[in-house]
Amino acid sequence: MADRLPAARLARELADTDAPDLAALVERNEPVILRGYAANWPLVHAGRVSPQAAADYLLRFDRGRPVTGYVGDAAIRGRFHYDETVTGLNFQTQTLPLRAFLAQLLEGGDGPGDAPALYMGSTDLDAYLPGFRLENDLIPSGGLFQRHPPLAGIWIGNRTIASAHYDMANNAAICAVGRRRFTLFPPDQIGNLYPGPLAPTPGGQVVSMVDFARPDLDRYPRFADAMTHAVVAELEPGDLLIYPALWWHHVQALEAFNILVNYWWNAAPDYLDTPMDSVMHAMLSLRDRPAAEKQAWRAIFDHYVFGDSEAVVAHLPPASHGPLAPLDGAMARRLRAYLLQRLNR
Repeated sequence: MADRLPAARLARELADTDAPDLAALVERNEPVILRGYAANWPLVHAGRVSPQAAADYLLRFDRGRPVTGYVGDAAIRGRFHYDETVTGLNFQTQTLPLRAFLAQLLEGGDGPGDAPALYMGSTDLDAYLPGFRLENDLIPSGGLFQRHPPLAGIWIGNRTIASAHYDMANNAAICAVGRRRFTLFPPDQIGNLYPGPLAPTPGGQVVSMVDFARPDLDRYPRFADAMTHAVVAELEPGDLLIYPALWWHHVQALEAFNILVNYWWNAAPDYLDTPMDSVMHAMLSLRDRPAAEKQAWRAIFDHYVFGDSEAVVAHLPPASHGPLAPLDGAMARRLRAYLLQRLNR
């Protein structure tokens, strides 16, 4: 049924730059590719020689700390997802040395279809491969990563698929070895992507139930609408893809050996809680109220949370602002204590 879907537009491309302005690029609120940004990384050079050369290069930094790998039968076609009950997952977890995981990957077939799907998800570069970033790193302009230290991770696998999901941080992803295809959607397409359960999830975040390779448009008809908003990024070794937090992304690794390095960062202060906690609390307190009440609460949320915060207090003397004032660490602690008291009733 894929032939019934509209074609996605291609992501915008920019010229290579030594120090990209990640903050400005994220403010565009669209995915952007910087072609060849990391073309001179030693890892990229090693990958152009062979998968074995890339593996050997990584192992220079390995300190023997066990990694978490995922393995699925060839029948899953590389798509790490749910079992038929949608209460369990269609793959297994293994803990093993990086050297052993890479050996499995190099010894495997060209998959999918003739080899197990092997995947090592986001693994902290500094903790597992210390020194790697001294030779291969993303250096944005303006000291962004000094102000907002990123979580730098590495992803390794064969022809695997990370089903469409969103992350709560901005992402800068470098295709280091192999090729990858990202299909991205703006946050407002959530309903058209048919999110799965809140738990369990294949990788920690809610994923789309749609199989992009074999979309069932009778079961998921609005997926066709989502594709009218889709943006596709085809990445070669050395390319850098940047996209904002909360954009849905479906990621396909297109060769038998693939490595991606990514950087998650968010400019929000550390004392803020995750917004997903608020969603869960809203399910507890709002979702099942009468429709008219829910509409009234929507107006209240628009006023206090999503509207102009300065307008909310413009008619009040500063001494009376309390939690309506700009949040700081002290007020965040007081609000958290108040909520804990209320929730533990």
